[in-house]
Amino acid sequence: MSAPADPFVHPALFYRDDAEYLAGTVPFVWSGLAAGEPVAVAVPGRNLELLRRELGADAENVRLLDMTDAGRNPGRIIPRVLRAFADAHPDGPVRIIGEPIWAERSDVEYPACVQHEALINLAFTGRDLTILCPYDVSRLDPAALADAEATHPVLIDSAGRRPSTAYAPDDVISRYNRPLPPAPDGVIALPDTTDLVQARALAHVQAAAAGLSADQVADVQVVVTELLTNCVEHGGGTGTVRLWSAAGEFVCEVHDGGTLADPLAGRRPATPEQHRGRGLLMVNYLADLVRLHTGDHGTTFRAYFRA
Repeated sequence: MSAPADPFVHPALFYRDDAEYLAGTVPFVWSGLAAGEPVAVAVPGRNLELLRRELGADAENVRLLDMTDAGRNPGRIIPRVLRAFADAHPDGPVRIIGEPIWAERSDVEYPACVQHEALINLAFTGRDLTILCPYDVSRLDPAALADAEATHPVLIDSAGRRPSTAYAPDDVISRYNRPLPPAPDGVIALPDTTDLVQARALAHVQAAAAGLSADQVADVQVVVTELLTNCVEHGGGTGTVRLWSAAGEFVCEVHDGGTLADPLAGRRPATPEQHRGRGLLMVNYLADLVRLHTGDHGTTFRAYFRA
């Protein structure tokens, strides 16, 4: 007897213009609404307004989110956008349109976006859920489209629907687990420390000097605390903290000697009864971007805050 098919469906929609975008997304929404299925749309602002106008009164029955805000940090999309909506409707099929990769994404952001798309396949295996991910083939780099074929088992374009022969999400997760560029010379550092109080104080001074708002300074302090605590408890006992400003961003880096074995760490929503294990999730919620590299020589987290 053959194993039952996985109910989770994760297609990529390749579109060239507004007409193809609407042709691939609006029927997906209407079909879900007609079947009584919950539908959410999380796409960049311009495409969100395009869909809102086309859906008309039906837009009131769809959860609409601007992905440039809700998914500014790709690391928060699974817990705060996708799981938040799917978990609120556990009793039947759910449909989501999620567009985490657009042309204005920076080179620093892009690897985190691709890892997110690959990790979706791990996060939702066995769930009765369809996540349709649009890709603008007229504006995205060909390498991004090749990555989409590797992170999505099904591809949709103007020619129709087909299986992806390049589907290999585990390979993508491994390939984009790359060493981060070296920190600039002369950065403020606390080497091999366990001193949370000193790390928080230093983060406060440096973040304020970089021009971050009072709320952002507080967020940086929380991020430093959680990352260093993670080092102490799970990463070998100490961590090295580095802080710097560059190109309008404040960067907080924490490195330890451990290896992060769980690729979904920090991407699972916390449960009400969960009293521990929220640290990396909190980091993803507070930072504008999180990059990481893990391997035999340790794990480096780098959290970015836009000044």
